[in-house]
Amino acid sequence: MFTLNDLESYKVIPVIAIDDVAHALPLADALIAGGLPVAEITFRSSVAAEVIRIMTRERPEMIVGAGTVLSPEIADQAMACGARFGVAPGLNPRVVRHAMESGFPFIPGISNATDIEAALELGCKVLKFFPAEVAGGAKMVSALSAPYQQTGVKFMPTGGLTLEKLTDYFKIKTVMVCGGTWIAKKEDMVAGRWDLITANCKAVLDCLNLKR
Repeated sequence: MFTLNDLESYKVIPVIAIDDVAHALPLADALIAGGLPVAEITFRSSVAAEVIRIMTRERPEMIVGAGTVLSPEIADQAMACGARFGVAPGLNPRVVRHAMESGFPFIPGISNATDIEAALELGCKVLKFFPAEVAGGAKMVSALSAPYQQTGVKFMPTGGLTLEKLTDYFKIKTVMVCGGTWIAKKEDMVAGRWDLITANCKAVLDCLNLKR
């Protein structure tokens, strides 16, 4: 059974806003070829559910999650189309409780100590630190980790990260995985630059000395 801890081996999750269903399979193939068969497809567009449905059906080796899960209704939609996990930019207790009741692995967003304590109270141990760079970057994650690391909390910094900044985050023991919005940008998908997306994935593996 899939759990959030299964994401740890990938180290970086491509976070992708996609506007064209036709891009679903070329994107999946580019990620697989690059050694990162995992994606968070954000519900920022009307085609997100269909993209997730296509990816999970046609490329079962992919671990596909749903991002920008802002309501129980979106969580239900994500689960129905095959998403293995959900992610949100913030901490909405109603969404967290619904995900837990539904058995849907869920990562709420936090940006400060109060958020962390609220998330722990709800039973969440894997938290998205967002927007990572704007909210203080690796130094802030390190500072927030100090008083809470004994709780078993783990972080997924996302927002503004680049390849060059990854090593700073992974020096922190509580960082489980990072979200990578730079890996597959809208403009690259529109232009059909699938080889670039594959190269971005391989660069991540090289940077972190990962073997696939």
